[in-house]
Amino acid sequence: MSILKHTAFSCFCVLIVCFFCASCSKEQAVPISLDFSISIVDDDYSVPVKVKVLNQTFGADAYSWTFSGADHETSTSKNPGTLVYSKLGTYTIRLEGSNKDGEIAQKEITFTLDAAVVVDFDTEIETNNFAPASVFMYNKTQGATSYSWTFEGGTPATSTQEQPGVVLFTTPGAHRINLVVENGRETHELEKIITVVEGLDVAFDWDVAFQDDDLQVPVSLVMRNSSKGVLTYQWSFTNATTSTSTEENPSVTFTKEGTQTITLTVSNGKETKAISKTIALVANTNLRTFTNVKFGINTAHHNNMIGAFFSATTREVYTKESRNTVKGNAIDLVFFGLGEDFSFNKFVAPDDLSSTTFPALENAQHTRIINSQEQCMCASTLSAVEFDAITTDVLLHNLHLTETNGGALHFTAAIVPRVVLFQTADGRKGAIKIKEYVKDGLNSYILTDIKIQKK
Repeated sequence: MSILKHTAFSCFCVLIVCFFCASCSKEQAVPISLDFSISIVDDDYSVPVKVKVLNQTFGADAYSWTFSGADHETSTSKNPGTLVYSKLGTYTIRLEGSNKDGEIAQKEITFTLDAAVVVDFDTEIETNNFAPASVFMYNKTQGATSYSWTFEGGTPATSTQEQPGVVLFTTPGAHRINLVVENGRETHELEKIITVVEGLDVAFDWDVAFQDDDLQVPVSLVMRNSSKGVLTYQWSFTNATTSTSTEENPSVTFTKEGTQTITLTVSNGKETKAISKTIALVANTNLRTFTNVKFGINTAHHNNMIGAFFSATTREVYTKESRNTVKGNAIDLVFFGLGEDFSFNKFVAPDDLSSTTFPALENAQHTRIINSQEQCMCASTLSAVEFDAITTDVLLHNLHLTETNGGALHFTAAIVPRVVLFQTADGRKGAIKIKEYVKDGLNSYILTDIKIQKK
């Protein structure tokens, strides 16, 4: 009897302990505090977008993430890290957390991503970029919802249209075109520059060939075009070897005396302008006249003050030092004067300097010279009065120059004016009139006029 009681009492105690244990287990179950947050990397909502997920949950042992539309769509990690979304749209991130006590909690975060914003535009100049220039704006921007254009120097100056169309630029120079776009959360900007060149303007002048500066026909000109904003040129010339040209700077030779007309018509594809000028040409006298030409005595020549070597081709008098700047065969006359008293003076042929103190001249040509007409015993003579009356080469052409010992003799300052005759190696006949003997010490010189055939 006592054994049965003891057994019953033991069972009763066990039941009580189990009851209390069960009661304790239910009172200590761990609740779940489920929470998480997201952040958009660099606050850039334009796809592709990186989204960081930060788990702030407490009391959970297991995690089940769902990321629809992300680069990976599920995860069981506590912290799934960074997600990448490549398409615009609205997305939900869902987290379900649980623990061993059977607790379960859930949370969702929904967010919207924008299309990628790519700011871009093209400019297309209509016809050409000569002012005024019409420029078509072609907007190629993607993902933007608003547009702000600025056209420096343009009409209109601004626009908020997605496609602003044609903008007119009337001022030459560089013009900035700026586009600022937004999508409600971010702003992007792009700037380009267009260049407008000067509008059409027609202008020209010309340069006369050196040998034709007396404007005796034939006269050769090179056009000096200063027109602006031009695409095409059309020249016309009266009484010239070529009557028309489309070159920018053509060369032309006029063959008739009188007033000749030069017309230039230009175009830039938008407009056309023309201008005409005239040039007065005279008959060909075949005569070249030089006035007040100085020839220095030896000391002036050697001191590089006044030269003694004359070229009708270059129209220059050269000194001993400068004569090497021209070819020897271009020298027509050489003056040899011993001193300021002018007791010994003569012109000598460039190839016959042995009778002077000058060194030989390389590639020199022979010129026939009559220094002293009074001692020449020549058939042809020319007085100072006749020299002054020469306006064409007729009188010179009719001269027959013969070199003689008497004609080659030196002269003094006793006769003023004195006329010296000559004929160059290429057959051009000429005359020198000595007008004055100028005493200036070592820099003394004779002052002359020269008339010579052109060919």
